[in-house]
Amino acid sequence: MVGASCLMPATALAQEASIEDRLDRLEALVSGLVERLDAQQDIDAQQQADIAATADLVMAETTQMRGEQADLAAQVETVSEEQDRDGFGIGNTRFTLGGYVKLDALSLRTSGGQLPDGSITRDFLIPGAIPVGGEASGWDTDFSARQTRVTFGTSTDVGTGTPLRSHIEIDFMVTPGGDERISNSYEPRLRQAYLTYGDWLLGQTWSTFQNVGALPESMDFIGTTPGTVFDRQPMVRYTNGGLQVAVEQPETVVTTPTGGRLLAGDDTMPDVVVRYNYAGDGVSLTAAGIVRSLNIADDDFGMGDDSALGYGLSLSGRIGIGERDDFRFMGTVGDGLGRYIGLNIVNDAALDLDGNLDPIFTYSGFAAFRHFWDDNLRSTIAGSYFRADNPVMLTGNQVTDESWNAFVNLVYSPVSRLDVGIEYMYAERQLEDGRSGNLQKIQLSTRYAF
Repeated sequence: MVGASCLMPATALAQEASIEDRLDRLEALVSGLVERLDAQQDIDAQQQADIAATADLVMAETTQMRGEQADLAAQVETVSEEQDRDGFGIGNTRFTLGGYVKLDALSLRTSGGQLPDGSITRDFLIPGAIPVGGEASGWDTDFSARQTRVTFGTSTDVGTGTPLRSHIEIDFMVTPGGDERISNSYEPRLRQAYLTYGDWLLGQTWSTFQNVGALPESMDFIGTTPGTVFDRQPMVRYTNGGLQVAVEQPETVVTTPTGGRLLAGDDTMPDVVVRYNYAGDGVSLTAAGIVRSLNIADDDFGMGDDSALGYGLSLSGRIGIGERDDFRFMGTVGDGLGRYIGLNIVNDAALDLDGNLDPIFTYSGFAAFRHFWDDNLRSTIAGSYFRADNPVMLTGNQVTDESWNAFVNLVYSPVSRLDVGIEYMYAERQLEDGRSGNLQKIQLSTRYAF
């Protein structure tokens, strides 16, 4: 259907040209009939009546065709307006461009140490990076437009009645570039790149284990980070109604015997996700399960090869309250889920003295309530929590035991697609040895979506 709409102007113009040719022929016929009436004065009345009736029929058809021509012209104009608004067509492909421009102005302080200037740990909340054990910092202020995002999409009519679509998305977060001293230039990064055809998706996008639709509105990049499943990666996904099944990129993250972090890179089986989505009566719910094969090889630690089973379950959703308010939530539990939760707060597994993998059990979740004060003003209050059952004898006591955060914001939309918001956030991290550190942040954001 998308391809057909892209071809509509060309088809309509061709039909319009055909009508013009027919009109010219009909008008020539009418002129000939009139000349015959004038020339044949001796023709009987009945013949004149027949000729006149024929002329009337021809003129009626001409008038009808003039109307069809006007309708086609209007149709061409309408389709052109839709293409201007929703993209443009070249051949049988439609192209679209979207995204947003965002400015963040934030000031933060930490109780357990100074976050480095220019570090991504000052751009948004990364729970595992909240300093612990150091001197309290002052309030540090940063301005950034790095979250600005551009999306590019295509939809092609391949002649089967099912369009072939693609989606590419970039922003400038978590990338190197110019410093705050002169240029503030940052390199673009690939966020998403995938194609869809019918029930199939192939490429890089949000993990099927994550429900993006449940995330609350926040000025921070993620918001309820400690309690959130958050991961983008390449995959092959099949969707049938509310059911989704995907095989996704594997990656085992291990805590070494010295307490460090190792990306083993020896994975042989993809992560497998099964998910079901339900929507109805102002409620949308998602249940997802994941199974993982965690792997290391002898060349990682020189202690032989080993594998372990990782798994997890997550329930999330959004529940409408009243006309516009909503409640959002997520709860996740599992063994060996480290890199999927809270931006890898803890690792997937630890290594015991025999060279065997010991998956780390975690549970996490968040809850958020959004209220509309009026058509242009709204607020969200939210909180999230994470806890890990670390095998301390293997990981040591300097790893994260738990983390939580809470925030409240106020967002004003003076015009369509423009949001101005202010938010206060408090976050805390505690180590296995009992020490803790906190982070406070005040953030003002302006975002224009196009």
